[in-house]
Amino acid sequence: MMTSDVLNRRNFLKRAALAAASATLPVPALGATSARAAALHRSAYVFDGHVHALDREFYHGGNITDRVAIGQWDLPRAKEGGIDAFFLSVYVPEEYYPGRYETKQALRRIDHALDQVHKANPQLGLALNGRDLVRLQQENKVAAVLDIEGSYDLDGDLGVLRSLHQLGLRSAQVSAHNWNQHYADACCSAAQWKGLTPHGRDVVREMNRLGMVINVSHSADSTMAQVIDASERPVIATHQGLRQVNDIPRNIPDDLLKKLVDRGGVIGFQIGSEFAYPREYTWLTAHRKKTFWDTTSIPERTKGKTIYEIDELMGPTFPMLGADVPDEVAMHIDDWVGVVDRAIQLVGEDAVALGSDFDGGPTLARGMRDVRDLPMITEAMLRRGYTETRIRKFLGGNLRRAFTQATA
Repeated sequence: MMTSDVLNRRNFLKRAALAAASATLPVPALGATSARAAALHRSAYVFDGHVHALDREFYHGGNITDRVAIGQWDLPRAKEGGIDAFFLSVYVPEEYYPGRYETKQALRRIDHALDQVHKANPQLGLALNGRDLVRLQQENKVAAVLDIEGSYDLDGDLGVLRSLHQLGLRSAQVSAHNWNQHYADACCSAAQWKGLTPHGRDVVREMNRLGMVINVSHSADSTMAQVIDASERPVIATHQGLRQVNDIPRNIPDDLLKKLVDRGGVIGFQIGSEFAYPREYTWLTAHRKKTFWDTTSIPERTKGKTIYEIDELMGPTFPMLGADVPDEVAMHIDDWVGVVDRAIQLVGEDAVALGSDFDGGPTLARGMRDVRDLPMITEAMLRRGYTETRIRKFLGGNLRRAFTQATA
């Protein structure tokens, strides 16, 4: 007798296959934008700080180069959206933590990512530092930066960290996803360490020494503040929002944003309404059975399961798509750009970046289908009166600078 998890996964695969088979030719990504916005977007270096590019392929098969009809991101559509580089999320969900499978899952996901990048040559290449960004751009390849989201090891073992670095990992969240590490508090769990433990500071120092991006998204406020103080290199929050706009733990308060930027850091803005649009967030919260970040049921749901059984449990949840919401509460792209503008007014145009979180669950702005529609941002910024220089900084220049400094 099949379990419901297996049936759900098989039904998902059937839907995906049917959708892929019936997919029509894509609509040109820039068709709905002005000639000026289209030209600017195509000529800009577009660097996305957070993409769930391979979750679907890991759990359901296929390749990053396959155009699919389910989800918000694949390489063909990304290229239509003007993407030049992106942080490829090596996502290790909390479900792998209770059985202490987190390190094994991190290794499996990195192995899968490296295989996918290799198969995608000559369209895609792995970027380990700023020099690689230059080289890959000259070779007309999209650059992928491996970024752990979740825990590479709950204990923060430095030997494991060094091994992952040797494999090509160049960015990692200090805290786990929505679950405390044994050395750092996460945003959405009860405080355990009041930030970093002494070993947590060792992790920060080792990441500095190795030349890794320190990613403070999903960190508790106390963790974030202590990481910024401890790091000798710029710190990046790859996919965030502003707490002054929506008062939730995953958003950054003004004082911490200023602190991050004072040390050369950059904030990537998550493109969904969860973070950026209180009206839609309120509607979504009212229509969910649990909060978006609830992890309380995980230990019971995963008790006694093998890592492969957890794979079966997780498969139907990917890709993580945004909720369908009524038009009357849906965010407009100008609402989202308005949040970016607030940050610029607070900390300047050299500190803001794109951190879309495509296929990671965001409910996109009204009319935005997927990564193909990134030029809608460029159009909205031109409407707001931004200079082309400011827009280029946001689309990729600022993140490129911070990544180059962090990995030098």
